[in-house]
Amino acid sequence: MTQLCPICAAPAHPDHAPFCGRGCKDRDLLRWLGEGYRLPGPAIDDEMQEGLDKPRDTA
Repeated sequence: MTQLCPICAAPAHPDHAPFCGRGCKDRDLLRWLGEGYRLPGPAIDDEMQEGLDKPRDTA
Protein backbone atom coordinates (compact mmCIF):
# COMPACT_ATOMS: atom_id res chain seq x y z
CA MET A 1 0.00 0.00 0.00
CA THR A 2 1.34 3.45 -0.95
CA GLN A 3 1.58 6.00 1.84
CA LEU A 4 -0.27 9.22 1.03
CA CYS A 5 0.72 12.75 1.97
CA PRO A 6 -1.38 13.90 4.96
CA ILE A 7 -1.66 17.41 3.47
CA CYS A 8 -2.67 16.83 -0.17
CA ALA A 9 -3.13 13.02 -0.46
CA ALA A 10 -0.51 12.66 -3.22
CA PRO A 11 1.85 9.66 -2.96
CA ALA A 12 4.56 10.27 -0.35
CA HIS A 13 8.14 10.70 -1.54
CA PRO A 14 10.91 8.90 0.41
CA ASP A 15 13.00 12.10 0.68
CA HIS A 16 10.13 13.96 2.37
CA ALA A 17 8.14 11.15 4.03
CA PRO A 18 5.41 11.16 5.08
CA PHE A 19 4.88 14.12 2.74
CA CYS A 20 4.92 14.25 -1.07
CA GLY A 21 7.44 17.09 -1.27
CA ARG A 22 9.06 20.08 0.35
CA GLY A 23 5.96 22.29 -0.08
CA CYS A 24 3.67 20.06 1.97
CA LYS A 25 6.41 19.45 4.52
CA ASP A 26 6.84 23.21 4.99
CA ARG A 27 3.06 23.76 5.10
CA ASP A 28 2.82 21.23 7.95
CA LEU A 29 5.63 22.98 9.86
CA LEU A 30 3.85 26.33 9.45
CA ARG A 31 0.69 24.81 10.91
CA TRP A 32 2.66 23.67 13.97
CA LEU A 33 4.36 27.05 14.37
CA GLY A 34 1.07 28.91 13.91
CA GLU A 35 -0.67 26.69 16.47
CA GLY A 36 -2.93 25.25 13.76
CA TYR A 37 -2.79 21.87 15.48
CA ARG A 38 -3.73 23.27 18.89
CA LEU A 39 -6.17 21.13 20.87
CA PRO A 40 -8.98 22.71 22.85
CA GLY A 41 -8.69 22.44 26.59
CA PRO A 42 -10.01 23.98 29.77
CA ALA A 43 -9.42 27.67 30.32
CA ILE A 44 -6.47 28.56 32.54
CA ASP A 45 -7.51 30.61 35.54
CA ASP A 46 -5.36 33.41 37.01
CA GLU A 47 -3.99 31.19 39.77
CA MET A 48 -2.66 28.64 37.28
CA GLN A 49 -1.32 31.35 34.95
CA GLU A 50 0.63 33.08 37.72
CA GLY A 51 3.54 30.62 37.75
CA LEU A 52 3.71 30.18 33.97
CA ASP A 53 4.91 33.64 33.02
CA LYS A 54 7.68 33.98 35.61
CA PRO A 55 11.06 32.21 35.49
CA ARG A 56 11.74 29.81 38.34
CA ASP A 57 14.21 30.79 41.02
CA THR A 58 16.99 28.20 40.69
CA ALA A 59 19.26 29.61 43.41
